[in-house]
Amino acid sequence: MFYEFWIGARYAGIAGLGRRANKRKDRFVSFIAASSMAGIALGVAALIIVLSVMNGFQTQVRDRMLSVLPHIELYVSGSSHQDVLTHWQALADQAKHNTNVTGAAPFVAAQAMLARGDRLSGVQVRGIDPTRDNEVSDVGKQMVVSQLSALKEGDFGIVLGNQLAHALGVTVGDSLMVLAPQGSISPAGFTPRMRQFKVVGLYSSGHYEYDASLAFIHYQDAARVFRDSGNSGVRLRIKDMQKAPQVAAQIAQQMPAQVLVSDWTQNNRTWFAAVQTEKRMMFLILTLIIAVAAFNLLSSLVMAVKDKRSDIAILRSLGATPREIGRIFLVQGAIIGVLGTVIGVGLGALVAYNVGVIVPFIENLLGFEFLPQQIYFISELPSNPQITDMAVIGVTSLVLALLATIYPSWRASRLQPAQVLRHD
Repeated sequence: MFYEFWIGARYAGIAGLGRRANKRKDRFVSFIAASSMAGIALGVAALIIVLSVMNGFQTQVRDRMLSVLPHIELYVSGSSHQDVLTHWQALADQAKHNTNVTGAAPFVAAQAMLARGDRLSGVQVRGIDPTRDNEVSDVGKQMVVSQLSALKEGDFGIVLGNQLAHALGVTVGDSLMVLAPQGSISPAGFTPRMRQFKVVGLYSSGHYEYDASLAFIHYQDAARVFRDSGNSGVRLRIKDMQKAPQVAAQIAQQMPAQVLVSDWTQNNRTWFAAVQTEKRMMFLILTLIIAVAAFNLLSSLVMAVKDKRSDIAILRSLGATPREIGRIFLVQGAIIGVLGTVIGVGLGALVAYNVGVIVPFIENLLGFEFLPQQIYFISELPSNPQITDMAVIGVTSLVLALLATIYPSWRASRLQPAQVLRHD
């Protein structure tokens, strides 16, 4: 097996194993071997980098969403907001029987229109308890102007995202009008329910969609303004957000029939399903790059077999078996595939772990942003390399490379020395 490995390594172009007598041919074979190796390496690196960025994008958006949104919500159907908010603590205590629950707070959720002069904006309004909200969200830590405690019952204060405040042209201390979707009908026509609120704080979650469309008010004020619309209940935070579906199912079994339980994976199911589908499609598409490199490897091995016909005939004349000849080219292809995969994994990991340094450098050099925040929700390119992804990509590359060596090795083993030497 040693001589087969030695010859296969020499054909693969490994330095120090070439013969000076046949230097020109060896250079040609080494060149096509190197091009095949480079193709595999680039395909593997590209796949690792893209999947790492997609993992990072999903993780960043998820974490920023859940810094504002609760892990689990309990809705009480068929009851008024005041009834729910009066007895929310009993509902929270019942949910806390599950040891995974770490925090609970009441809420009122509704949709409304904010008006400031001639500027209008549709928003989601969340009525919260500012003294307990830190148990279920990080909005208090994300305040950039004032504090969440500025929300006082009866003062009708409102906290806006910085993007929403910019769109409305308001800042802390300014007043705006909140229009509820329900109203009253009089002889003069339909009159929407309106209430003037004062901006008492601004927050920035880093998630553009929420910073531009989510406002917070005191939950008792929300119950008064949105008497006949929206939902009310209890927001919960758990130890492990990934277990939200299982914990929500356990809590639902303990609750009365009128209590509806939903978790963050249900409320954002469409978005996360789209990301998962996109990730699978990107894996399949970029795997085709590796497949193309494997076809390039197959072509290079076929050319190597054709170029080394005389060497094969001589080895067969000296007593080498067809199986040994086949193993020579199998070793050649395997070395190219293994080295290309290792180089690709190393290059991909190097870039994936340093995206935070490389991308800002390129943006400053070229003078434009890769990720406009208004489109992609986040302003920086994240990366979250996964060892499992790298292992799957590496194994896939090796399998494709080994499959590409089968046909050329078989052709080499089928060559008849007498016919080759007769023509040469």
